[in-house]
Amino acid sequence: MAGPTNAERGREVRARLLAAARELIGELGWNAVSTRILAERADVRPGLVHYHFESLQALLRQATLEAMRPALEDTAALLTASTDPADAIEALFAEVDRYTGTDPSSLLFIEAYLAATRDPLLHDQMHGLVADFRAAVTASLARSGHPAPEAAAILIAAVIDGILLHKGLDPALSATRLVPLLRRLTEHQNGAPQ
Repeated sequence: MAGPTNAERGREVRARLLAAARELIGELGWNAVSTRILAERADVRPGLVHYHFESLQALLRQATLEAMRPALEDTAALLTASTDPADAIEALFAEVDRYTGTDPSSLLFIEAYLAATRDPLLHDQMHGLVADFRAAVTASLARSGHPAPEAAAILIAAVIDGILLHKGLDPALSATRLVPLLRRLTEHQNGAPQ
């Protein structure tokens, strides 16, 4: 029986490096992840980091974006699938309550936001993901006849990010406590927000 091909081994090493990067960014902070630490966590030789990726920063960017993209797309899908944006917002904030603010995904996202303030390429890539998310929220609100869907979408996205930041300081904070207020932002009566 033949063993894995070079391409298969290469894909497996890349996957291990990306997974290790996602873990380490949240555990240590973006700037504390080194090639040596990353290689140790992935159980590969340090030279393989630069063999498979242009740079350590390129690897960290890719690991982050690969984690953020499905999270944002799944969240946007909640809104797209719903006929009532207010119900979708409620489901969305119930989903946000799964995060503690100190869980690996929250820490990864928080570190990435900070790193994006110093890394123009990461900034642009994350901006694209967030813009796509806000566009999905805007479209959902517009379908329901919301008078200011884009502004409401910006506010909803900012509230989600803010909750994750605050939950790191106050894990008992519940996003669902905000649902009645956010429902008022998304519901309408006679074509105007309530």
